[in-house]
Amino acid sequence: MTEERRRGTLIIIGGHEERSPSSDRAILREVAGRVKGGKLVLATVASHRPEGYFDEYERAFRDLEVGELVELYVENRSEAGDIEKLKVLDDASGVFFSGGDQLRITSQIGDSGIEAKVRALFERGGVIAGTSAGASVMSETMLVKGTSKETHRIGDLHMSPGLGLIRDVIIDQHFAERGRFGRLIGAVAHNPRVLGLGIDENTAAIVEGDRLSVIGAGAVYVVDGSTVSYSNLAEARSEDTLSMHDVTVHVLAGGDGFDLRIRRPFPCQATKE
Repeated sequence: MTEERRRGTLIIIGGHEERSPSSDRAILREVAGRVKGGKLVLATVASHRPEGYFDEYERAFRDLEVGELVELYVENRSEAGDIEKLKVLDDASGVFFSGGDQLRITSQIGDSGIEAKVRALFERGGVIAGTSAGASVMSETMLVKGTSKETHRIGDLHMSPGLGLIRDVIIDQHFAERGRFGRLIGAVAHNPRVLGLGIDENTAAIVEGDRLSVIGAGAVYVVDGSTVSYSNLAEARSEDTLSMHDVTVHVLAGGDGFDLRIRRPFPCQATKE
């Protein structure tokens, strides 16, 4: 069995997923279905003020057959090795990172006992879900800041190490809603080896091994820089507009899939095989 097959499932959500009990809650229903009645840990680490998050998600998951929903929050980094905090992850089937500030996740739990437990859960086949900031943090390098709704300028991008649960990918969320196409193109320009994933709100990319599938109301945009024939990134000044030629972009709707290894999409019927 390969390393990829031993690993679990990532559910990478673009933010603002349906949570109202009166709505379909397709994404949260998917999370619950994959946890299979087990324990789900809601990690509210990304928030400076986590009050209310747990209550909202508890209502959202209440009738979705999650065995147990428990909250994990750390006020500061010193708590990331606390025995009682670590016990929260014992026997968990999944972890769900809520939104907020992705730098708060990495700075508080990076290279800690909590991160080790999350990684161990994933390696043994568990589910790791994340929405908004909780989505961005899954990649090796994460987008932290960059102008939205504008053409990308060379120096207008800030990136930082993420948790590295998925390799050779960089993730942006609230994608179409906040006009983040330019900054994702900019991120890919820094290293065309890395695929850019832009995920709309109420939309999720489900990753199992090399296979990505899309659920939800919006789209997942895949930016592939491997075909780029020219970029001015290395020569231009920080205030200059980015120039990139022959970028490949795929737009995936709900039900579509993508092979991350060969960098090719496949249609909805292929995801049901």
